[in-house]
Amino acid sequence: MTDTSKLRAWTEIDYQAIAHNVAEVRKLVGNTKILGILKADAYGHGALECAAALADAGVDFFAVACLAEGQQLRAAGFHQPILLLGATPPAAFDELIEGDFIQTLVSLEYARKLSDYALAHGTKAKAHVKVDTGMNRVGIQYQDGARRYDQIKAAYGLPGLDVQGIFSHFPVSDDLGFDSREFTRHQIRLFKEVLDRLKNDGIDPGVRHIQNSYGILNYKDLGMDYCRPGLLYMGVTSDDQVPIASAPDFIPILSLKTKVSMVKTVPAGATVSYGRHYKCDQPRRIASLSIGYADGLPRLASNQNLMISIRGHKVPLVGNICMDQCMADVTGFDEIEEGDIATIIGVDGPNVMTVDAISRAAKTINNETLSALSKRLTRIAKDE
Repeated sequence: MTDTSKLRAWTEIDYQAIAHNVAEVRKLVGNTKILGILKADAYGHGALECAAALADAGVDFFAVACLAEGQQLRAAGFHQPILLLGATPPAAFDELIEGDFIQTLVSLEYARKLSDYALAHGTKAKAHVKVDTGMNRVGIQYQDGARRYDQIKAAYGLPGLDVQGIFSHFPVSDDLGFDSREFTRHQIRLFKEVLDRLKNDGIDPGVRHIQNSYGILNYKDLGMDYCRPGLLYMGVTSDDQVPIASAPDFIPILSLKTKVSMVKTVPAGATVSYGRHYKCDQPRRIASLSIGYADGLPRLASNQNLMISIRGHKVPLVGNICMDQCMADVTGFDEIEEGDIATIIGVDGPNVMTVDAISRAAKTINNETLSALSKRLTRIAKDE
């Protein structure tokens, strides 16, 4: 393990556990292959490191949000197919084609622009058609009141495109409530209806994919070619209190740690941090920690009784989280001192500190909490 004596705050990531998590995904989806999502620096876990671990686990297809993320993978020597989930600006179509990326077709108009550019330069652009079955973000609409099949079919016929696949996306696959399940099932029906119509028209749709992480957990038997796990192969779901239809044995691969920079006794009636929102009801031992919202610890989690662990003791953060520091009440634990390691996420003795606790305190989801982890944090591979 890397020496942390000179570090103020860092993440430890067990990339070797990705192989285990990929195996757990495969148990759920059978013959459906895995398209590994690496956007947002693999949700703060390190895109290059995760890509390498996924490749070692037999994952042969990646997806990222944008051209720059794809170029980072190419520059690092990854030659796998890479799907760009967002729209690439037309001014960057040259780099899109040069990098051998697969572009999501967000609309028929966009597809025509890409086709025209490719034709003008004597080539074809690789693409997947995005079908909007109810997310109402990007994609060609195919939903109640707007079944634009003709546009989907037209995209396949554009001469400057090599359309290699088709996909859609679930907005509420994480919710097992009746209305959400009905909505997701209707999306599945709509997507399969598009596939049937393409087949009837003699069009090969290419590879088909629709399941995100919760789609894998709650709708595992869809018979698609690929599924799209993101946080799932990192051992995390969006909220550990959300019921799921499956109960796989995932291993969270990320820990977040910092150090105690100072411990002081604060008198009764004194306040802690900006805004003076936390007032000591009695003399309190307050430990300052070298991590703050600029590192990715959300300020919205302030004064929410968020617990961390120091020397195997659970202690609450108190006062507003600052840009570079935060404070914990360590009253009653006299052994806690300057230089001690504080575990924000991860295992410390008997305590398991989860990202879910942070996300609930900040009233958000784990996707946001982890993606917000700052480049200022030193990233350590746990097997080093």
